[in-house]
Amino acid sequence: MRINKFISETGFCSRREADKLVDSGKVTINGIVAQLGSQAEHGDDVRINGRRIGEHKQHVYIALNKPVGITCTTELHIKGNIVDFIGHPERIFPIGRLDKDSEGLILLTNDGDIVNPILRSEGKHEKEYIVTVNKPINEVFLKGMSSGVHILGSMTLPCKVTRVSDRAFRIILTEGRNRQIRRMCEALGFQVHKLKRVRIMNIHLGELQVGKWRNLNEGERTELFDLLEYRPS
Repeated sequence: MRINKFISETGFCSRREADKLVDSGKVTINGIVAQLGSQAEHGDDVRINGRRIGEHKQHVYIALNKPVGITCTTELHIKGNIVDFIGHPERIFPIGRLDKDSEGLILLTNDGDIVNPILRSEGKHEKEYIVTVNKPINEVFLKGMSSGVHILGSMTLPCKVTRVSDRAFRIILTEGRNRQIRRMCEALGFQVHKLKRVRIMNIHLGELQVGKWRNLNEGERTELFDLLEYRPS
């Protein structure tokens, strides 16, 4: 199999990150520096920065209720990184992102192959948030948010927006631009005070407490894989 797939199946990182490691000359296969497209088989001595990486591991899929202040990065030198925060025995990484100043549901895994199907699903699958803003919302605001807002050079896709309270609303997106909800609110004259993600596709935050995580159950995993048309190897 290609070296990037071999590395991702060990749970070390995603295929995209594996390609970066290979391109920088940090990967060897049986003592030979790997190239993009190099092949490796189970049993080969594959090393990253001189350290041998293991064979295929049992895949882990985790739901975390991320607190404000935790950064969705695997770079361990960054204070408050999500990997150190969880302290999981497997080498896991976040699927997608959730801003440092936002809280709520984020998925993590050691399955490097599932990342691309999820990222490719942008525009198809829902992510749901509850947002609190700095002043009372009105029908003009709700209609503007739902019909689309011009940010980052183009209009956002239409989305579902419903009022929760005087200053809070629920929004369901099918795209994920950088700080999208905050930018949309700012374009309409509002400031976000609190942003909480409560659902990603079929995975709900539910009663999971802030800072706690859980493994996805079998039913959640099966439905998620079906939605993505994905089968773990």
